[in-house]
Amino acid sequence: AAFWLSKGTTIYHLLAQYMRDVLFPAGYIEVKTPLIFNKALWETSGHWQHYRANMFLVETEGEQMGVKAMNCPGHMLVFGSAVRSYRDLPLRMHEQTPLHRNEASGVLSGLTRVRQFAQDDAHIFVTEDQIGDEVERLLRLVQRVYADFGLEVEMKLSTRPDEFMGEIAAWNHAEAELKRALESVGVPYTINEGDGAFYGPKIDFDVTDALGRKWQCATVQLDYQLPERFDLKYIGADNAEHRPVVIHRAIFGSFERFLALLIEHYGGAFPLWIAPVQAVVLPIADRHAACAAGVRDALGAAGLRVELDDRQEKIGYKIREAQLQKVPYMLVVGDKELADGTVSVRSRADGDLGPRPVDAFIAAALDEVRRKGH
Repeated sequence: AAFWLSKGTTIYHLLAQYMRDVLFPAGYIEVKTPLIFNKALWETSGHWQHYRANMFLVETEGEQMGVKAMNCPGHMLVFGSAVRSYRDLPLRMHEQTPLHRNEASGVLSGLTRVRQFAQDDAHIFVTEDQIGDEVERLLRLVQRVYADFGLEVEMKLSTRPDEFMGEIAAWNHAEAELKRALESVGVPYTINEGDGAFYGPKIDFDVTDALGRKWQCATVQLDYQLPERFDLKYIGADNAEHRPVVIHRAIFGSFERFLALLIEHYGGAFPLWIAPVQAVVLPIADRHAACAAGVRDALGAAGLRVELDDRQEKIGYKIREAQLQKVPYMLVVGDKELADGTVSVRSRADGDLGPRPVDAFIAAALDEVRRKGH
């Protein structure tokens, strides 16, 4: 697992909150489920039989437990904990708690393959008739998220494998609905025949970074199997019991892997809205320190992430240090700025922008954050 220092932790939380801000208006609820479950749950889900070697196991009071490797079984329990009506569907359930997988040491790699991670994970419980519309909503959501980060996305549909669970009619319906959703969104896609999971077809998303490398992050997976194994039901308009379909989906994939992608994509020069430090205030001499501290406090009060570099170093050295740290904005305070109530603004990307009133800089920076410019 990674050790997250201050700036990495800031970006991690920014990604997590960004996803909440996107999902809550889209009708998601957030839940938290335990990190350790009794063996019986993993037997019901099928993971004990098929995935146990990749799980961390714990024994207590003579009972075997498994550390959570995925959120799906817990979400099945949450759905099954109450009587559900067709009016409750789609039910969109989101969770960001840590997951642990016992990966072989030889495949561990930086942030892209770790034993502890968190996903922007969600499970959507739908009726058969809702599959197409819900997947179309999801595809548009994926497009919006990746556009916010300046990333291009390609979509791949994986269809029924040779060995599969369930009825062929249900598979045919599901695949037809996924194709309809892909065509409605209007993005070119490829078909991987027979590459779906045994429990349902899926759509995977390849993202191309600034260096032209492809990353597989998001996934949308239909599942007929888990609702069956957990005996999930909802009451239909006919007052009879029906089985829901589950859509597993993640957009970032894992925060760790997505952050690795962003570091490479931006070369460490994060856009203002997601930069861990958005501005650094640089007093030229000791006599400017109090004024510079006031500027820092004004930016902080406005909600900007700001630092003050009041070390007794030459201003050129401080600017070079901030440039190496890839801080988006450097605000220099000297005699002229002190007299005029301004700051001399230097942009990481565009160099010297000249003097500006502090309030004007704050307003412009907040607008840039709101627009999520890259």
